Amino acid sequence: MTRIVLVHGAFGGAWCWSRVIPPLEQAGHTVEAIDLPGGGDDPTPPDGVTLETCAARVSDVLAAKSEPALLVGHSMGGVVVTQAASDRPDRVRQLAFVCAFMPADGQSLLDLTRLPEGHGDQIQANIVVEGEPPVATLSDAAAANAIYNLCDAESTAWALEKRRPQAVAPFATPVAVDDAVLATIPRSYVFTARDQSIPPGLQRRMIAEHPCRKVFELDADHAPFFSAAGELVDALLELASERPGDSPGR
Repeated sequence: MTRIVLVHGAFGGAWCWSRVIPPLEQAGHTVEAIDLPGGGDDPTPPDGVTLETCAARVSDVLAAKSEPALLVGHSMGGVVVTQAASDRPDRVRQLAFVCAFMPADGQSLLDLTRLPEGHGDQIQANIVVEGEPPVATLSDAAAANAIYNLCDAESTAWALEKRRPQAVAPFATPVAVDDAVLATIPRSYVFTARDQSIPPGLQRRMIAEHPCRKVFELDADHAPFFSAAGELVDALLELASERPGDSPGR
């Protein structure tokens, strides 16, 4: 069975994966969903939330066990797992990006949102940044439209209640990674066709620039762990069942 580490995106927490974890565990896999600094129930203040501290949190979790993990990142979590995988490639057997940002060395999340294919990103269109250090917020109405547009009302209300403000530093900081090292780690992508946060065109550009062994296409919004939980679980189960040396597919 496979070790799976789940990393949430901006404004989120380990709670994002609540519908994904049980079926993965029932299939016999070991699942670790973590709170990044400042996310979920983590008490880190905004001045302690940086790309470095987020990646270090993931690296520490990876290093705590000898078994390499299927490392999964959602949205901003894609930037974090990219950095962490470059820092601890010995602890990562596969990378999976769930409607997530995939930066190259020297790119930040904001750099990717500013590409032509990022036009229409409803998070960047509605985000409010205030304070020092800067912290981002998104109104409930904007979040419901940008992230949970295909979710049922109960799931949306539950998620909106749990969301927290997001320190901006992880958005603006470029990753410092070894692209050659990352190229040795198999990666896959969960593409969300009705995403209003990372537009489908931007997802496709990142996939083209970072070839993936498998691409799973879901008719989902930016929260597939709610709007398409069964399909997301199926994709992760397929990846978790792979053994080193399995032939690539799409």
